[in-house]
Amino acid sequence: MILVSGATGLVGSHLLAQLLDLDQPIRAIYRQEKKVTYTKELLLSCYPKLTSSQWSRIEWVEAHLEDIPQLSDAFQGVQEVYHCAGYVSYNSSDKEYKKLRKINIEGTSNMVNLALSHSVKKFCHVSSIATLGSELKQKIVDEESPRNHENKFDNYSITKYGGEMEVWRASQEGLNVVIVNPGVIIGVGFWETGSGLLFSKIKKGLRYYIPLVTGFVDVRDVAKAMILLMHSSIKQERFILVSESISFKEVLQQIAKEMGCTPPKKRLQPWMVKIGWIFQWLGRILFGTNQEITKLSIKAAFNTTVYSSAKIEKSLNFKFNPIKKTITRVGRNYVENEA
Repeated sequence: MILVSGATGLVGSHLLAQLLDLDQPIRAIYRQEKKVTYTKELLLSCYPKLTSSQWSRIEWVEAHLEDIPQLSDAFQGVQEVYHCAGYVSYNSSDKEYKKLRKINIEGTSNMVNLALSHSVKKFCHVSSIATLGSELKQKIVDEESPRNHENKFDNYSITKYGGEMEVWRASQEGLNVVIVNPGVIIGVGFWETGSGLLFSKIKKGLRYYIPLVTGFVDVRDVAKAMILLMHSSIKQERFILVSESISFKEVLQQIAKEMGCTPPKKRLQPWMVKIGWIFQWLGRILFGTNQEITKLSIKAAFNTTVYSSAKIEKSLNFKFNPIKKTITRVGRNYVENEA
């Protein structure tokens, strides 16, 4: 039995589509019934070979990561776990930080503890490039790049890193684990969250772009890499999953081209973001509104970071889809189904 957490999210849903090609029973964890319906409609629309009969093989279990009795029931008879569940937020409020900790750290701790107690054979944890170290002087970041704990990190990075520590702790207690660190994941669906916003914002009209250079990857490559790692003899290792390190400007221009829209032409300037930070800060102080622009996010928006996926390419002879090809497929799907 395979268990997938976060099965109604971007990674989890596309992972299900690939797992259904295997002749193994699948149990998927969900929180809201409407998301199960959305996931089914999404996958049947973008995976032509996937049938309703295959979909019916999935056993859906409602469970929250903080509810240990619910989770324990979900772990019955499970041999492999794909832990895709997580929470993304760059809101700096205490409330959001507590939610990030609850899901990304405590939730992951519950998952690996139950994996240990139920003698799970292997556990795959979806982390992020946000947990990785950084190299000075524009050097390439790989799995061995040190994370300088004297630096300041945003709450998302802190809690995803904390989740990784729970996984490594479980590995010391006997659980076979692999961790994947994807870049910005691009895939069909979920247009109002994550990278899906890039497509919906372009469609509505986007004037400015941020000069950030970072890693991007196709969601199908993420799912494929996870399955290959789980079926390999590799354990107690992490792998960066990045197809290319490119600028947001290039990505947005390509999205606009595929969707027949006008690309953003104005570069966001630091002073513009700082003004936004001031207004959000005043709103938080005076009216208790959310503050998503932070001093850390301002700095990050103008960074250039190049990532290496050489480790997984060498270990599994893995080949990534070019991001241009991914954007073409995803952009066309958006135009056909959402525009």
